[in-house]
Amino acid sequence: MRKKLILTLLYLGMILYAAPLWAANPSATTAAPEGKGQGQSLEELNKELSNPVSSVWSISFQENNYLLEIEGKKDHWNSNLNFQPVLPVALTKNWNLITRPVVTLFNSAPHPNPYNPAEIKRTTGFGDTVLMEMLSPTPRLVGNWLLGVGPTFILPTASSDFTGQGKWQVGPAVVVGYLSKKWILGAFVQNWTSFGGSGNRPETNQMNLQPFAAYFLPGGWSIGYSGNILANWKADSTGDIWTVPIGIGIGKLVKLGPLPVKIGLAVQYMVHHPDNFGQKWNIQLGVTPVIPNLIKGTLFD
Repeated sequence: MRKKLILTLLYLGMILYAAPLWAANPSATTAAPEGKGQGQSLEELNKELSNPVSSVWSISFQENNYLLEIEGKKDHWNSNLNFQPVLPVALTKNWNLITRPVVTLFNSAPHPNPYNPAEIKRTTGFGDTVLMEMLSPTPRLVGNWLLGVGPTFILPTASSDFTGQGKWQVGPAVVVGYLSKKWILGAFVQNWTSFGGSGNRPETNQMNLQPFAAYFLPGGWSIGYSGNILANWKADSTGDIWTVPIGIGIGKLVKLGPLPVKIGLAVQYMVHHPDNFGQKWNIQLGVTPVIPNLIKGTLFD
């Protein structure tokens, strides 16, 4: 428990450290070129925040509220809050290294009562942590294409058996996409396989495929697809492998004083999901402030 608390405080400390720097030097973030208007500045930042291999530093708080279908019982909600920094560092003028942790600050999960399986109980606590390291070419090399590849890990940081999987996991992460003046389109896929952890927990092999598509509107608005396609390759039956959503998300970039913040709301309906404890709906709220790049310039000439 102490290790999980230290990890969370480390990330929260980064926010507290970055906020006064931003207030003292707001130009440290990506801004519109001199002479362009405020509206265009918001549009450009909105595009950067929609880009999974952007060079802009940001932190995101994402609240998910899943309605789960539980076989033979009434549906229950599963809520979680994720803290997601995106921390790119320029290795050279042509290559960036993007560090992207996802820390589940809390996961409120319904589950069968171990002593009475007919009863549904709820446990709330820390969840597992995802850590991705991605190498991505800059626009100098690939123009408007968005490309990235690297390893991704799941760390068993959950405070309860019911809020995490209890396994160390590793696998590949790949991003492929295209960013134009008015839209973005692509896919971000990660796949993890367990290699250690609790011997009492089942082995894992799972995928998270996140298609991203958005159309950028004036004034920092955007609208697009929302949802993550999930696959559990270890599922007992073929019908329980896939969770496939369709969804729509709306985002708006605003400035709170000098601080640019993107606020997004999305709704997803799962057209296919596992029969038991499968996700049926998700209502998602995201708040993403831009923070200063604390590591400036290139690390290698």
